[in-house]
Amino acid sequence: MLNNISEQEGVRINKKKKLEELGIDIYPSNTFNINSVTINILKNFKFFNIKSYNNISIAGRLINKRVMGSSLFCNLQDSFGKIQLYVNKKRLIDSESKISYKIFTKLIDIGDIVGVKGFVFITQSKEISIYVKKINILSKSLKPLPMIKEFFFNNKKKIYGSFSNIEDRYRQRYLDLILNNNVRDKFLKRSKIFISIRDYLNKKNYLEVETPILQNIYGGASARPFKTYHNALNIPLYLRISNELYLKRLIIGGYHGVYEFAKDFRNEGMSRFHNPEFTQLEWYVAYKDYLWMMNKVEEMLEKICLDLHGTTKIIVGNNIINFQRPWARISLFDAIKNNINVDIENMSKDELCEVAKKNNINPNKLTNKNKIIDEIFGEKCEKKIIQPTFITGYPVEMSPLAKRYIGNLNFVERFEVICNGKEICNAFSELNDPVDQKKRFQEQFNLLKKGDSEAMMLDKDFLKSLSYGMPPTVGIGIGIDRLSMIMTNSKSIQDVIFFPQMKTK
Repeated sequence: MLNNISEQEGVRINKKKKLEELGIDIYPSNTFNINSVTINILKNFKFFNIKSYNNISIAGRLINKRVMGSSLFCNLQDSFGKIQLYVNKKRLIDSESKISYKIFTKLIDIGDIVGVKGFVFITQSKEISIYVKKINILSKSLKPLPMIKEFFFNNKKKIYGSFSNIEDRYRQRYLDLILNNNVRDKFLKRSKIFISIRDYLNKKNYLEVETPILQNIYGGASARPFKTYHNALNIPLYLRISNELYLKRLIIGGYHGVYEFAKDFRNEGMSRFHNPEFTQLEWYVAYKDYLWMMNKVEEMLEKICLDLHGTTKIIVGNNIINFQRPWARISLFDAIKNNINVDIENMSKDELCEVAKKNNINPNKLTNKNKIIDEIFGEKCEKKIIQPTFITGYPVEMSPLAKRYIGNLNFVERFEVICNGKEICNAFSELNDPVDQKKRFQEQFNLLKKGDSEAMMLDKDFLKSLSYGMPPTVGIGIGIDRLSMIMTNSKSIQDVIFFPQMKTK
């Protein structure tokens, strides 16, 4: 870093040296005790309780600085917000920190992290501020922050010089968080989604568990895995594409209900809806079916929306999405028929290929009927579904782990939730017949040998566990990243992942 420094960095490095020559520890190891944060002061300070704010100790990053004669104004930003600091030349007390008014104005920069002590007051311009009596430098910033200036033009706020380049923001998320308050708020909401889900499931006495990320046989979904190698065991391993088969093993072991927030990995293309590393909630409950889960997922996602926004209606892009129960329900083939005016339910692969071509879909890259059906639905139906909607009626070939539908063995007890044009949930009554499961695994394995890189492997250990008996069970996977996109009105999955995968620069 120091070999290719800018002029501004050189100036800051010289300031660092001067501070050190003055005996000021600019990276102190001792604790700075704080007794308040910005949001509490701004929300709770009133004239009548001024005595409670006579001895404030607070820490954060300086994000601007304005010298006005013998006074200095600056803003301090902590994890919760920002507040104005006022420093008077005659009132700043030289403490053990050795920082005088002159040192503050000359050697402390925007971006430095400081701790201040003083009292709260309201300026003539009616702004709640901290009158600084003592200051400690806690960390010197050697790189200048990008300068962001706000001004009003025709009564509209304009922002100049913002840190707005998308690629830079993703690569330097730390700067993005420092400079863009809405980004910090977005990730706070994402965290609250986890809190809301845990609250819902824990109150129902379901057990949160952990299952292996490194697996010697990947399964539980149709996807291409990442492959690695374990030197000590001398075996290939895969980053999991799903944790489904391990959670079912726990149901077999006797737990009534289990869930896990899982990091899954799929070696596939990237888009604004796909990241190779993503987060899912997977939840399994014994003695229940997919119809029961429909009601519960409605209830849970409605609760999440209320917990985050205080209402079931939220703005996403140009749409108002309402998570209030009940949601619409429609079968997969009815949805396709309604959108392309063709009933494809009983068509052969050749017939499906013709339908795909007429709808500007290239079927040559698709290996079987199921992928053609899925592509037709994705291109012609899914994008048009904005309100949360249950899609049911999936063919058995599209769902290797789902239980067949009673009364029609060609279909399975499965649903997906589509919202804002994308799948956010996938659930089904779990197949617990080991003979049927072995047959379906074998069909998937045959596809894998024929070159379908997303087909499932044959998991003999899971079949062995299933042979001991698994109770009737329902399971669901909820894409936390896509749900976060909706709940925070974000256009890209990279906007709701702190450190999204990117090509090496």
